[in-house]
Amino acid sequence: MAKSRKVIITCAVTGAIHTPSMSPYLPVTGDEIADAAVAAAEAGASIIHLHARNEQDGRPDQTADAFGRFLPKIKERSNAVLNLTTGGSPYMSLEQRLEPAFKFKPEVASMNMGSMNFGLFPMLKRFKEFKYDWEEAYLKNSDELIFKNTYRDMEYVLREVGALGTRFEFECYDTAHLYNLAHFVDRGLVKPPFFIQTVFGILGGIGTHPDDIMHMKRTADRLFGNDFQWSVLGAGSKQMPIAAMSAAQGGNVRVGLEDNLWIGPGKLAESNAAQVHKAREIIEGLELEVATPDEARQILQLKGQDNVDF
Repeated sequence: MAKSRKVIITCAVTGAIHTPSMSPYLPVTGDEIADAAVAAAEAGASIIHLHARNEQDGRPDQTADAFGRFLPKIKERSNAVLNLTTGGSPYMSLEQRLEPAFKFKPEVASMNMGSMNFGLFPMLKRFKEFKYDWEEAYLKNSDELIFKNTYRDMEYVLREVGALGTRFEFECYDTAHLYNLAHFVDRGLVKPPFFIQTVFGILGGIGTHPDDIMHMKRTADRLFGNDFQWSVLGAGSKQMPIAAMSAAQGGNVRVGLEDNLWIGPGKLAESNAAQVHKAREIIEGLELEVATPDEARQILQLKGQDNVDF
């Protein structure tokens, strides 16, 4: 695996998994998302992974208008690389999910590398009361939810979004997703360096045991050699232990309230920046350095902030 001297911290500030009733600190409005993104960047995140939400009830909103409420504000206040989701929510169509990327032509967009079950319903064991009507059904109905990412879908994203000069954060939730990526590499639709985000702890994907992390890393090493940058995200309480495993092995890390609402046992994270600070302490405790946004651009060969449409 190609190793950089600097560790890239990605912060995913709001996501589409958690609902507003779960934490008062989850950013919802455009201004809240912008403030959270800037604070995370100031804490050391070089990449900010972005979703949008309806400002009235907090449900996931993948319209370009929703992203337009915060993208220019973040760019004005920060040099961070802004990474727009094309995953959106598993309940959305591919057309809906791609709207912001086509509109804004970001430096980076996320890309899910395979169809999968996507079970959010276990969170109903912890959360019983909801402020908005949509929240409980959103979680409960995920017991029959398939997150659709067919080969035709993935080829379309690679060709059409890639033609904008946008590079990808390849989100791989299981071993098969790495092989799917290798398939598109073999077809010449993906060029190095690849930024591979291995995802651990979503029901429907691989688990969070250390053997799971090592299995994904070994597989990526074997498939891609020196052509990729490895990053990890751990859902829930395994967020920081998995981040530490990656950093110790030359990889990069992702944190943020999209992946974990907590900062410690029984204690909600009061900000995304708090999680970035904690990740930074782990990285620097290993005598490694955190990458700046411009260093991340160089490592991932991005087109630069001046070449986006926001």
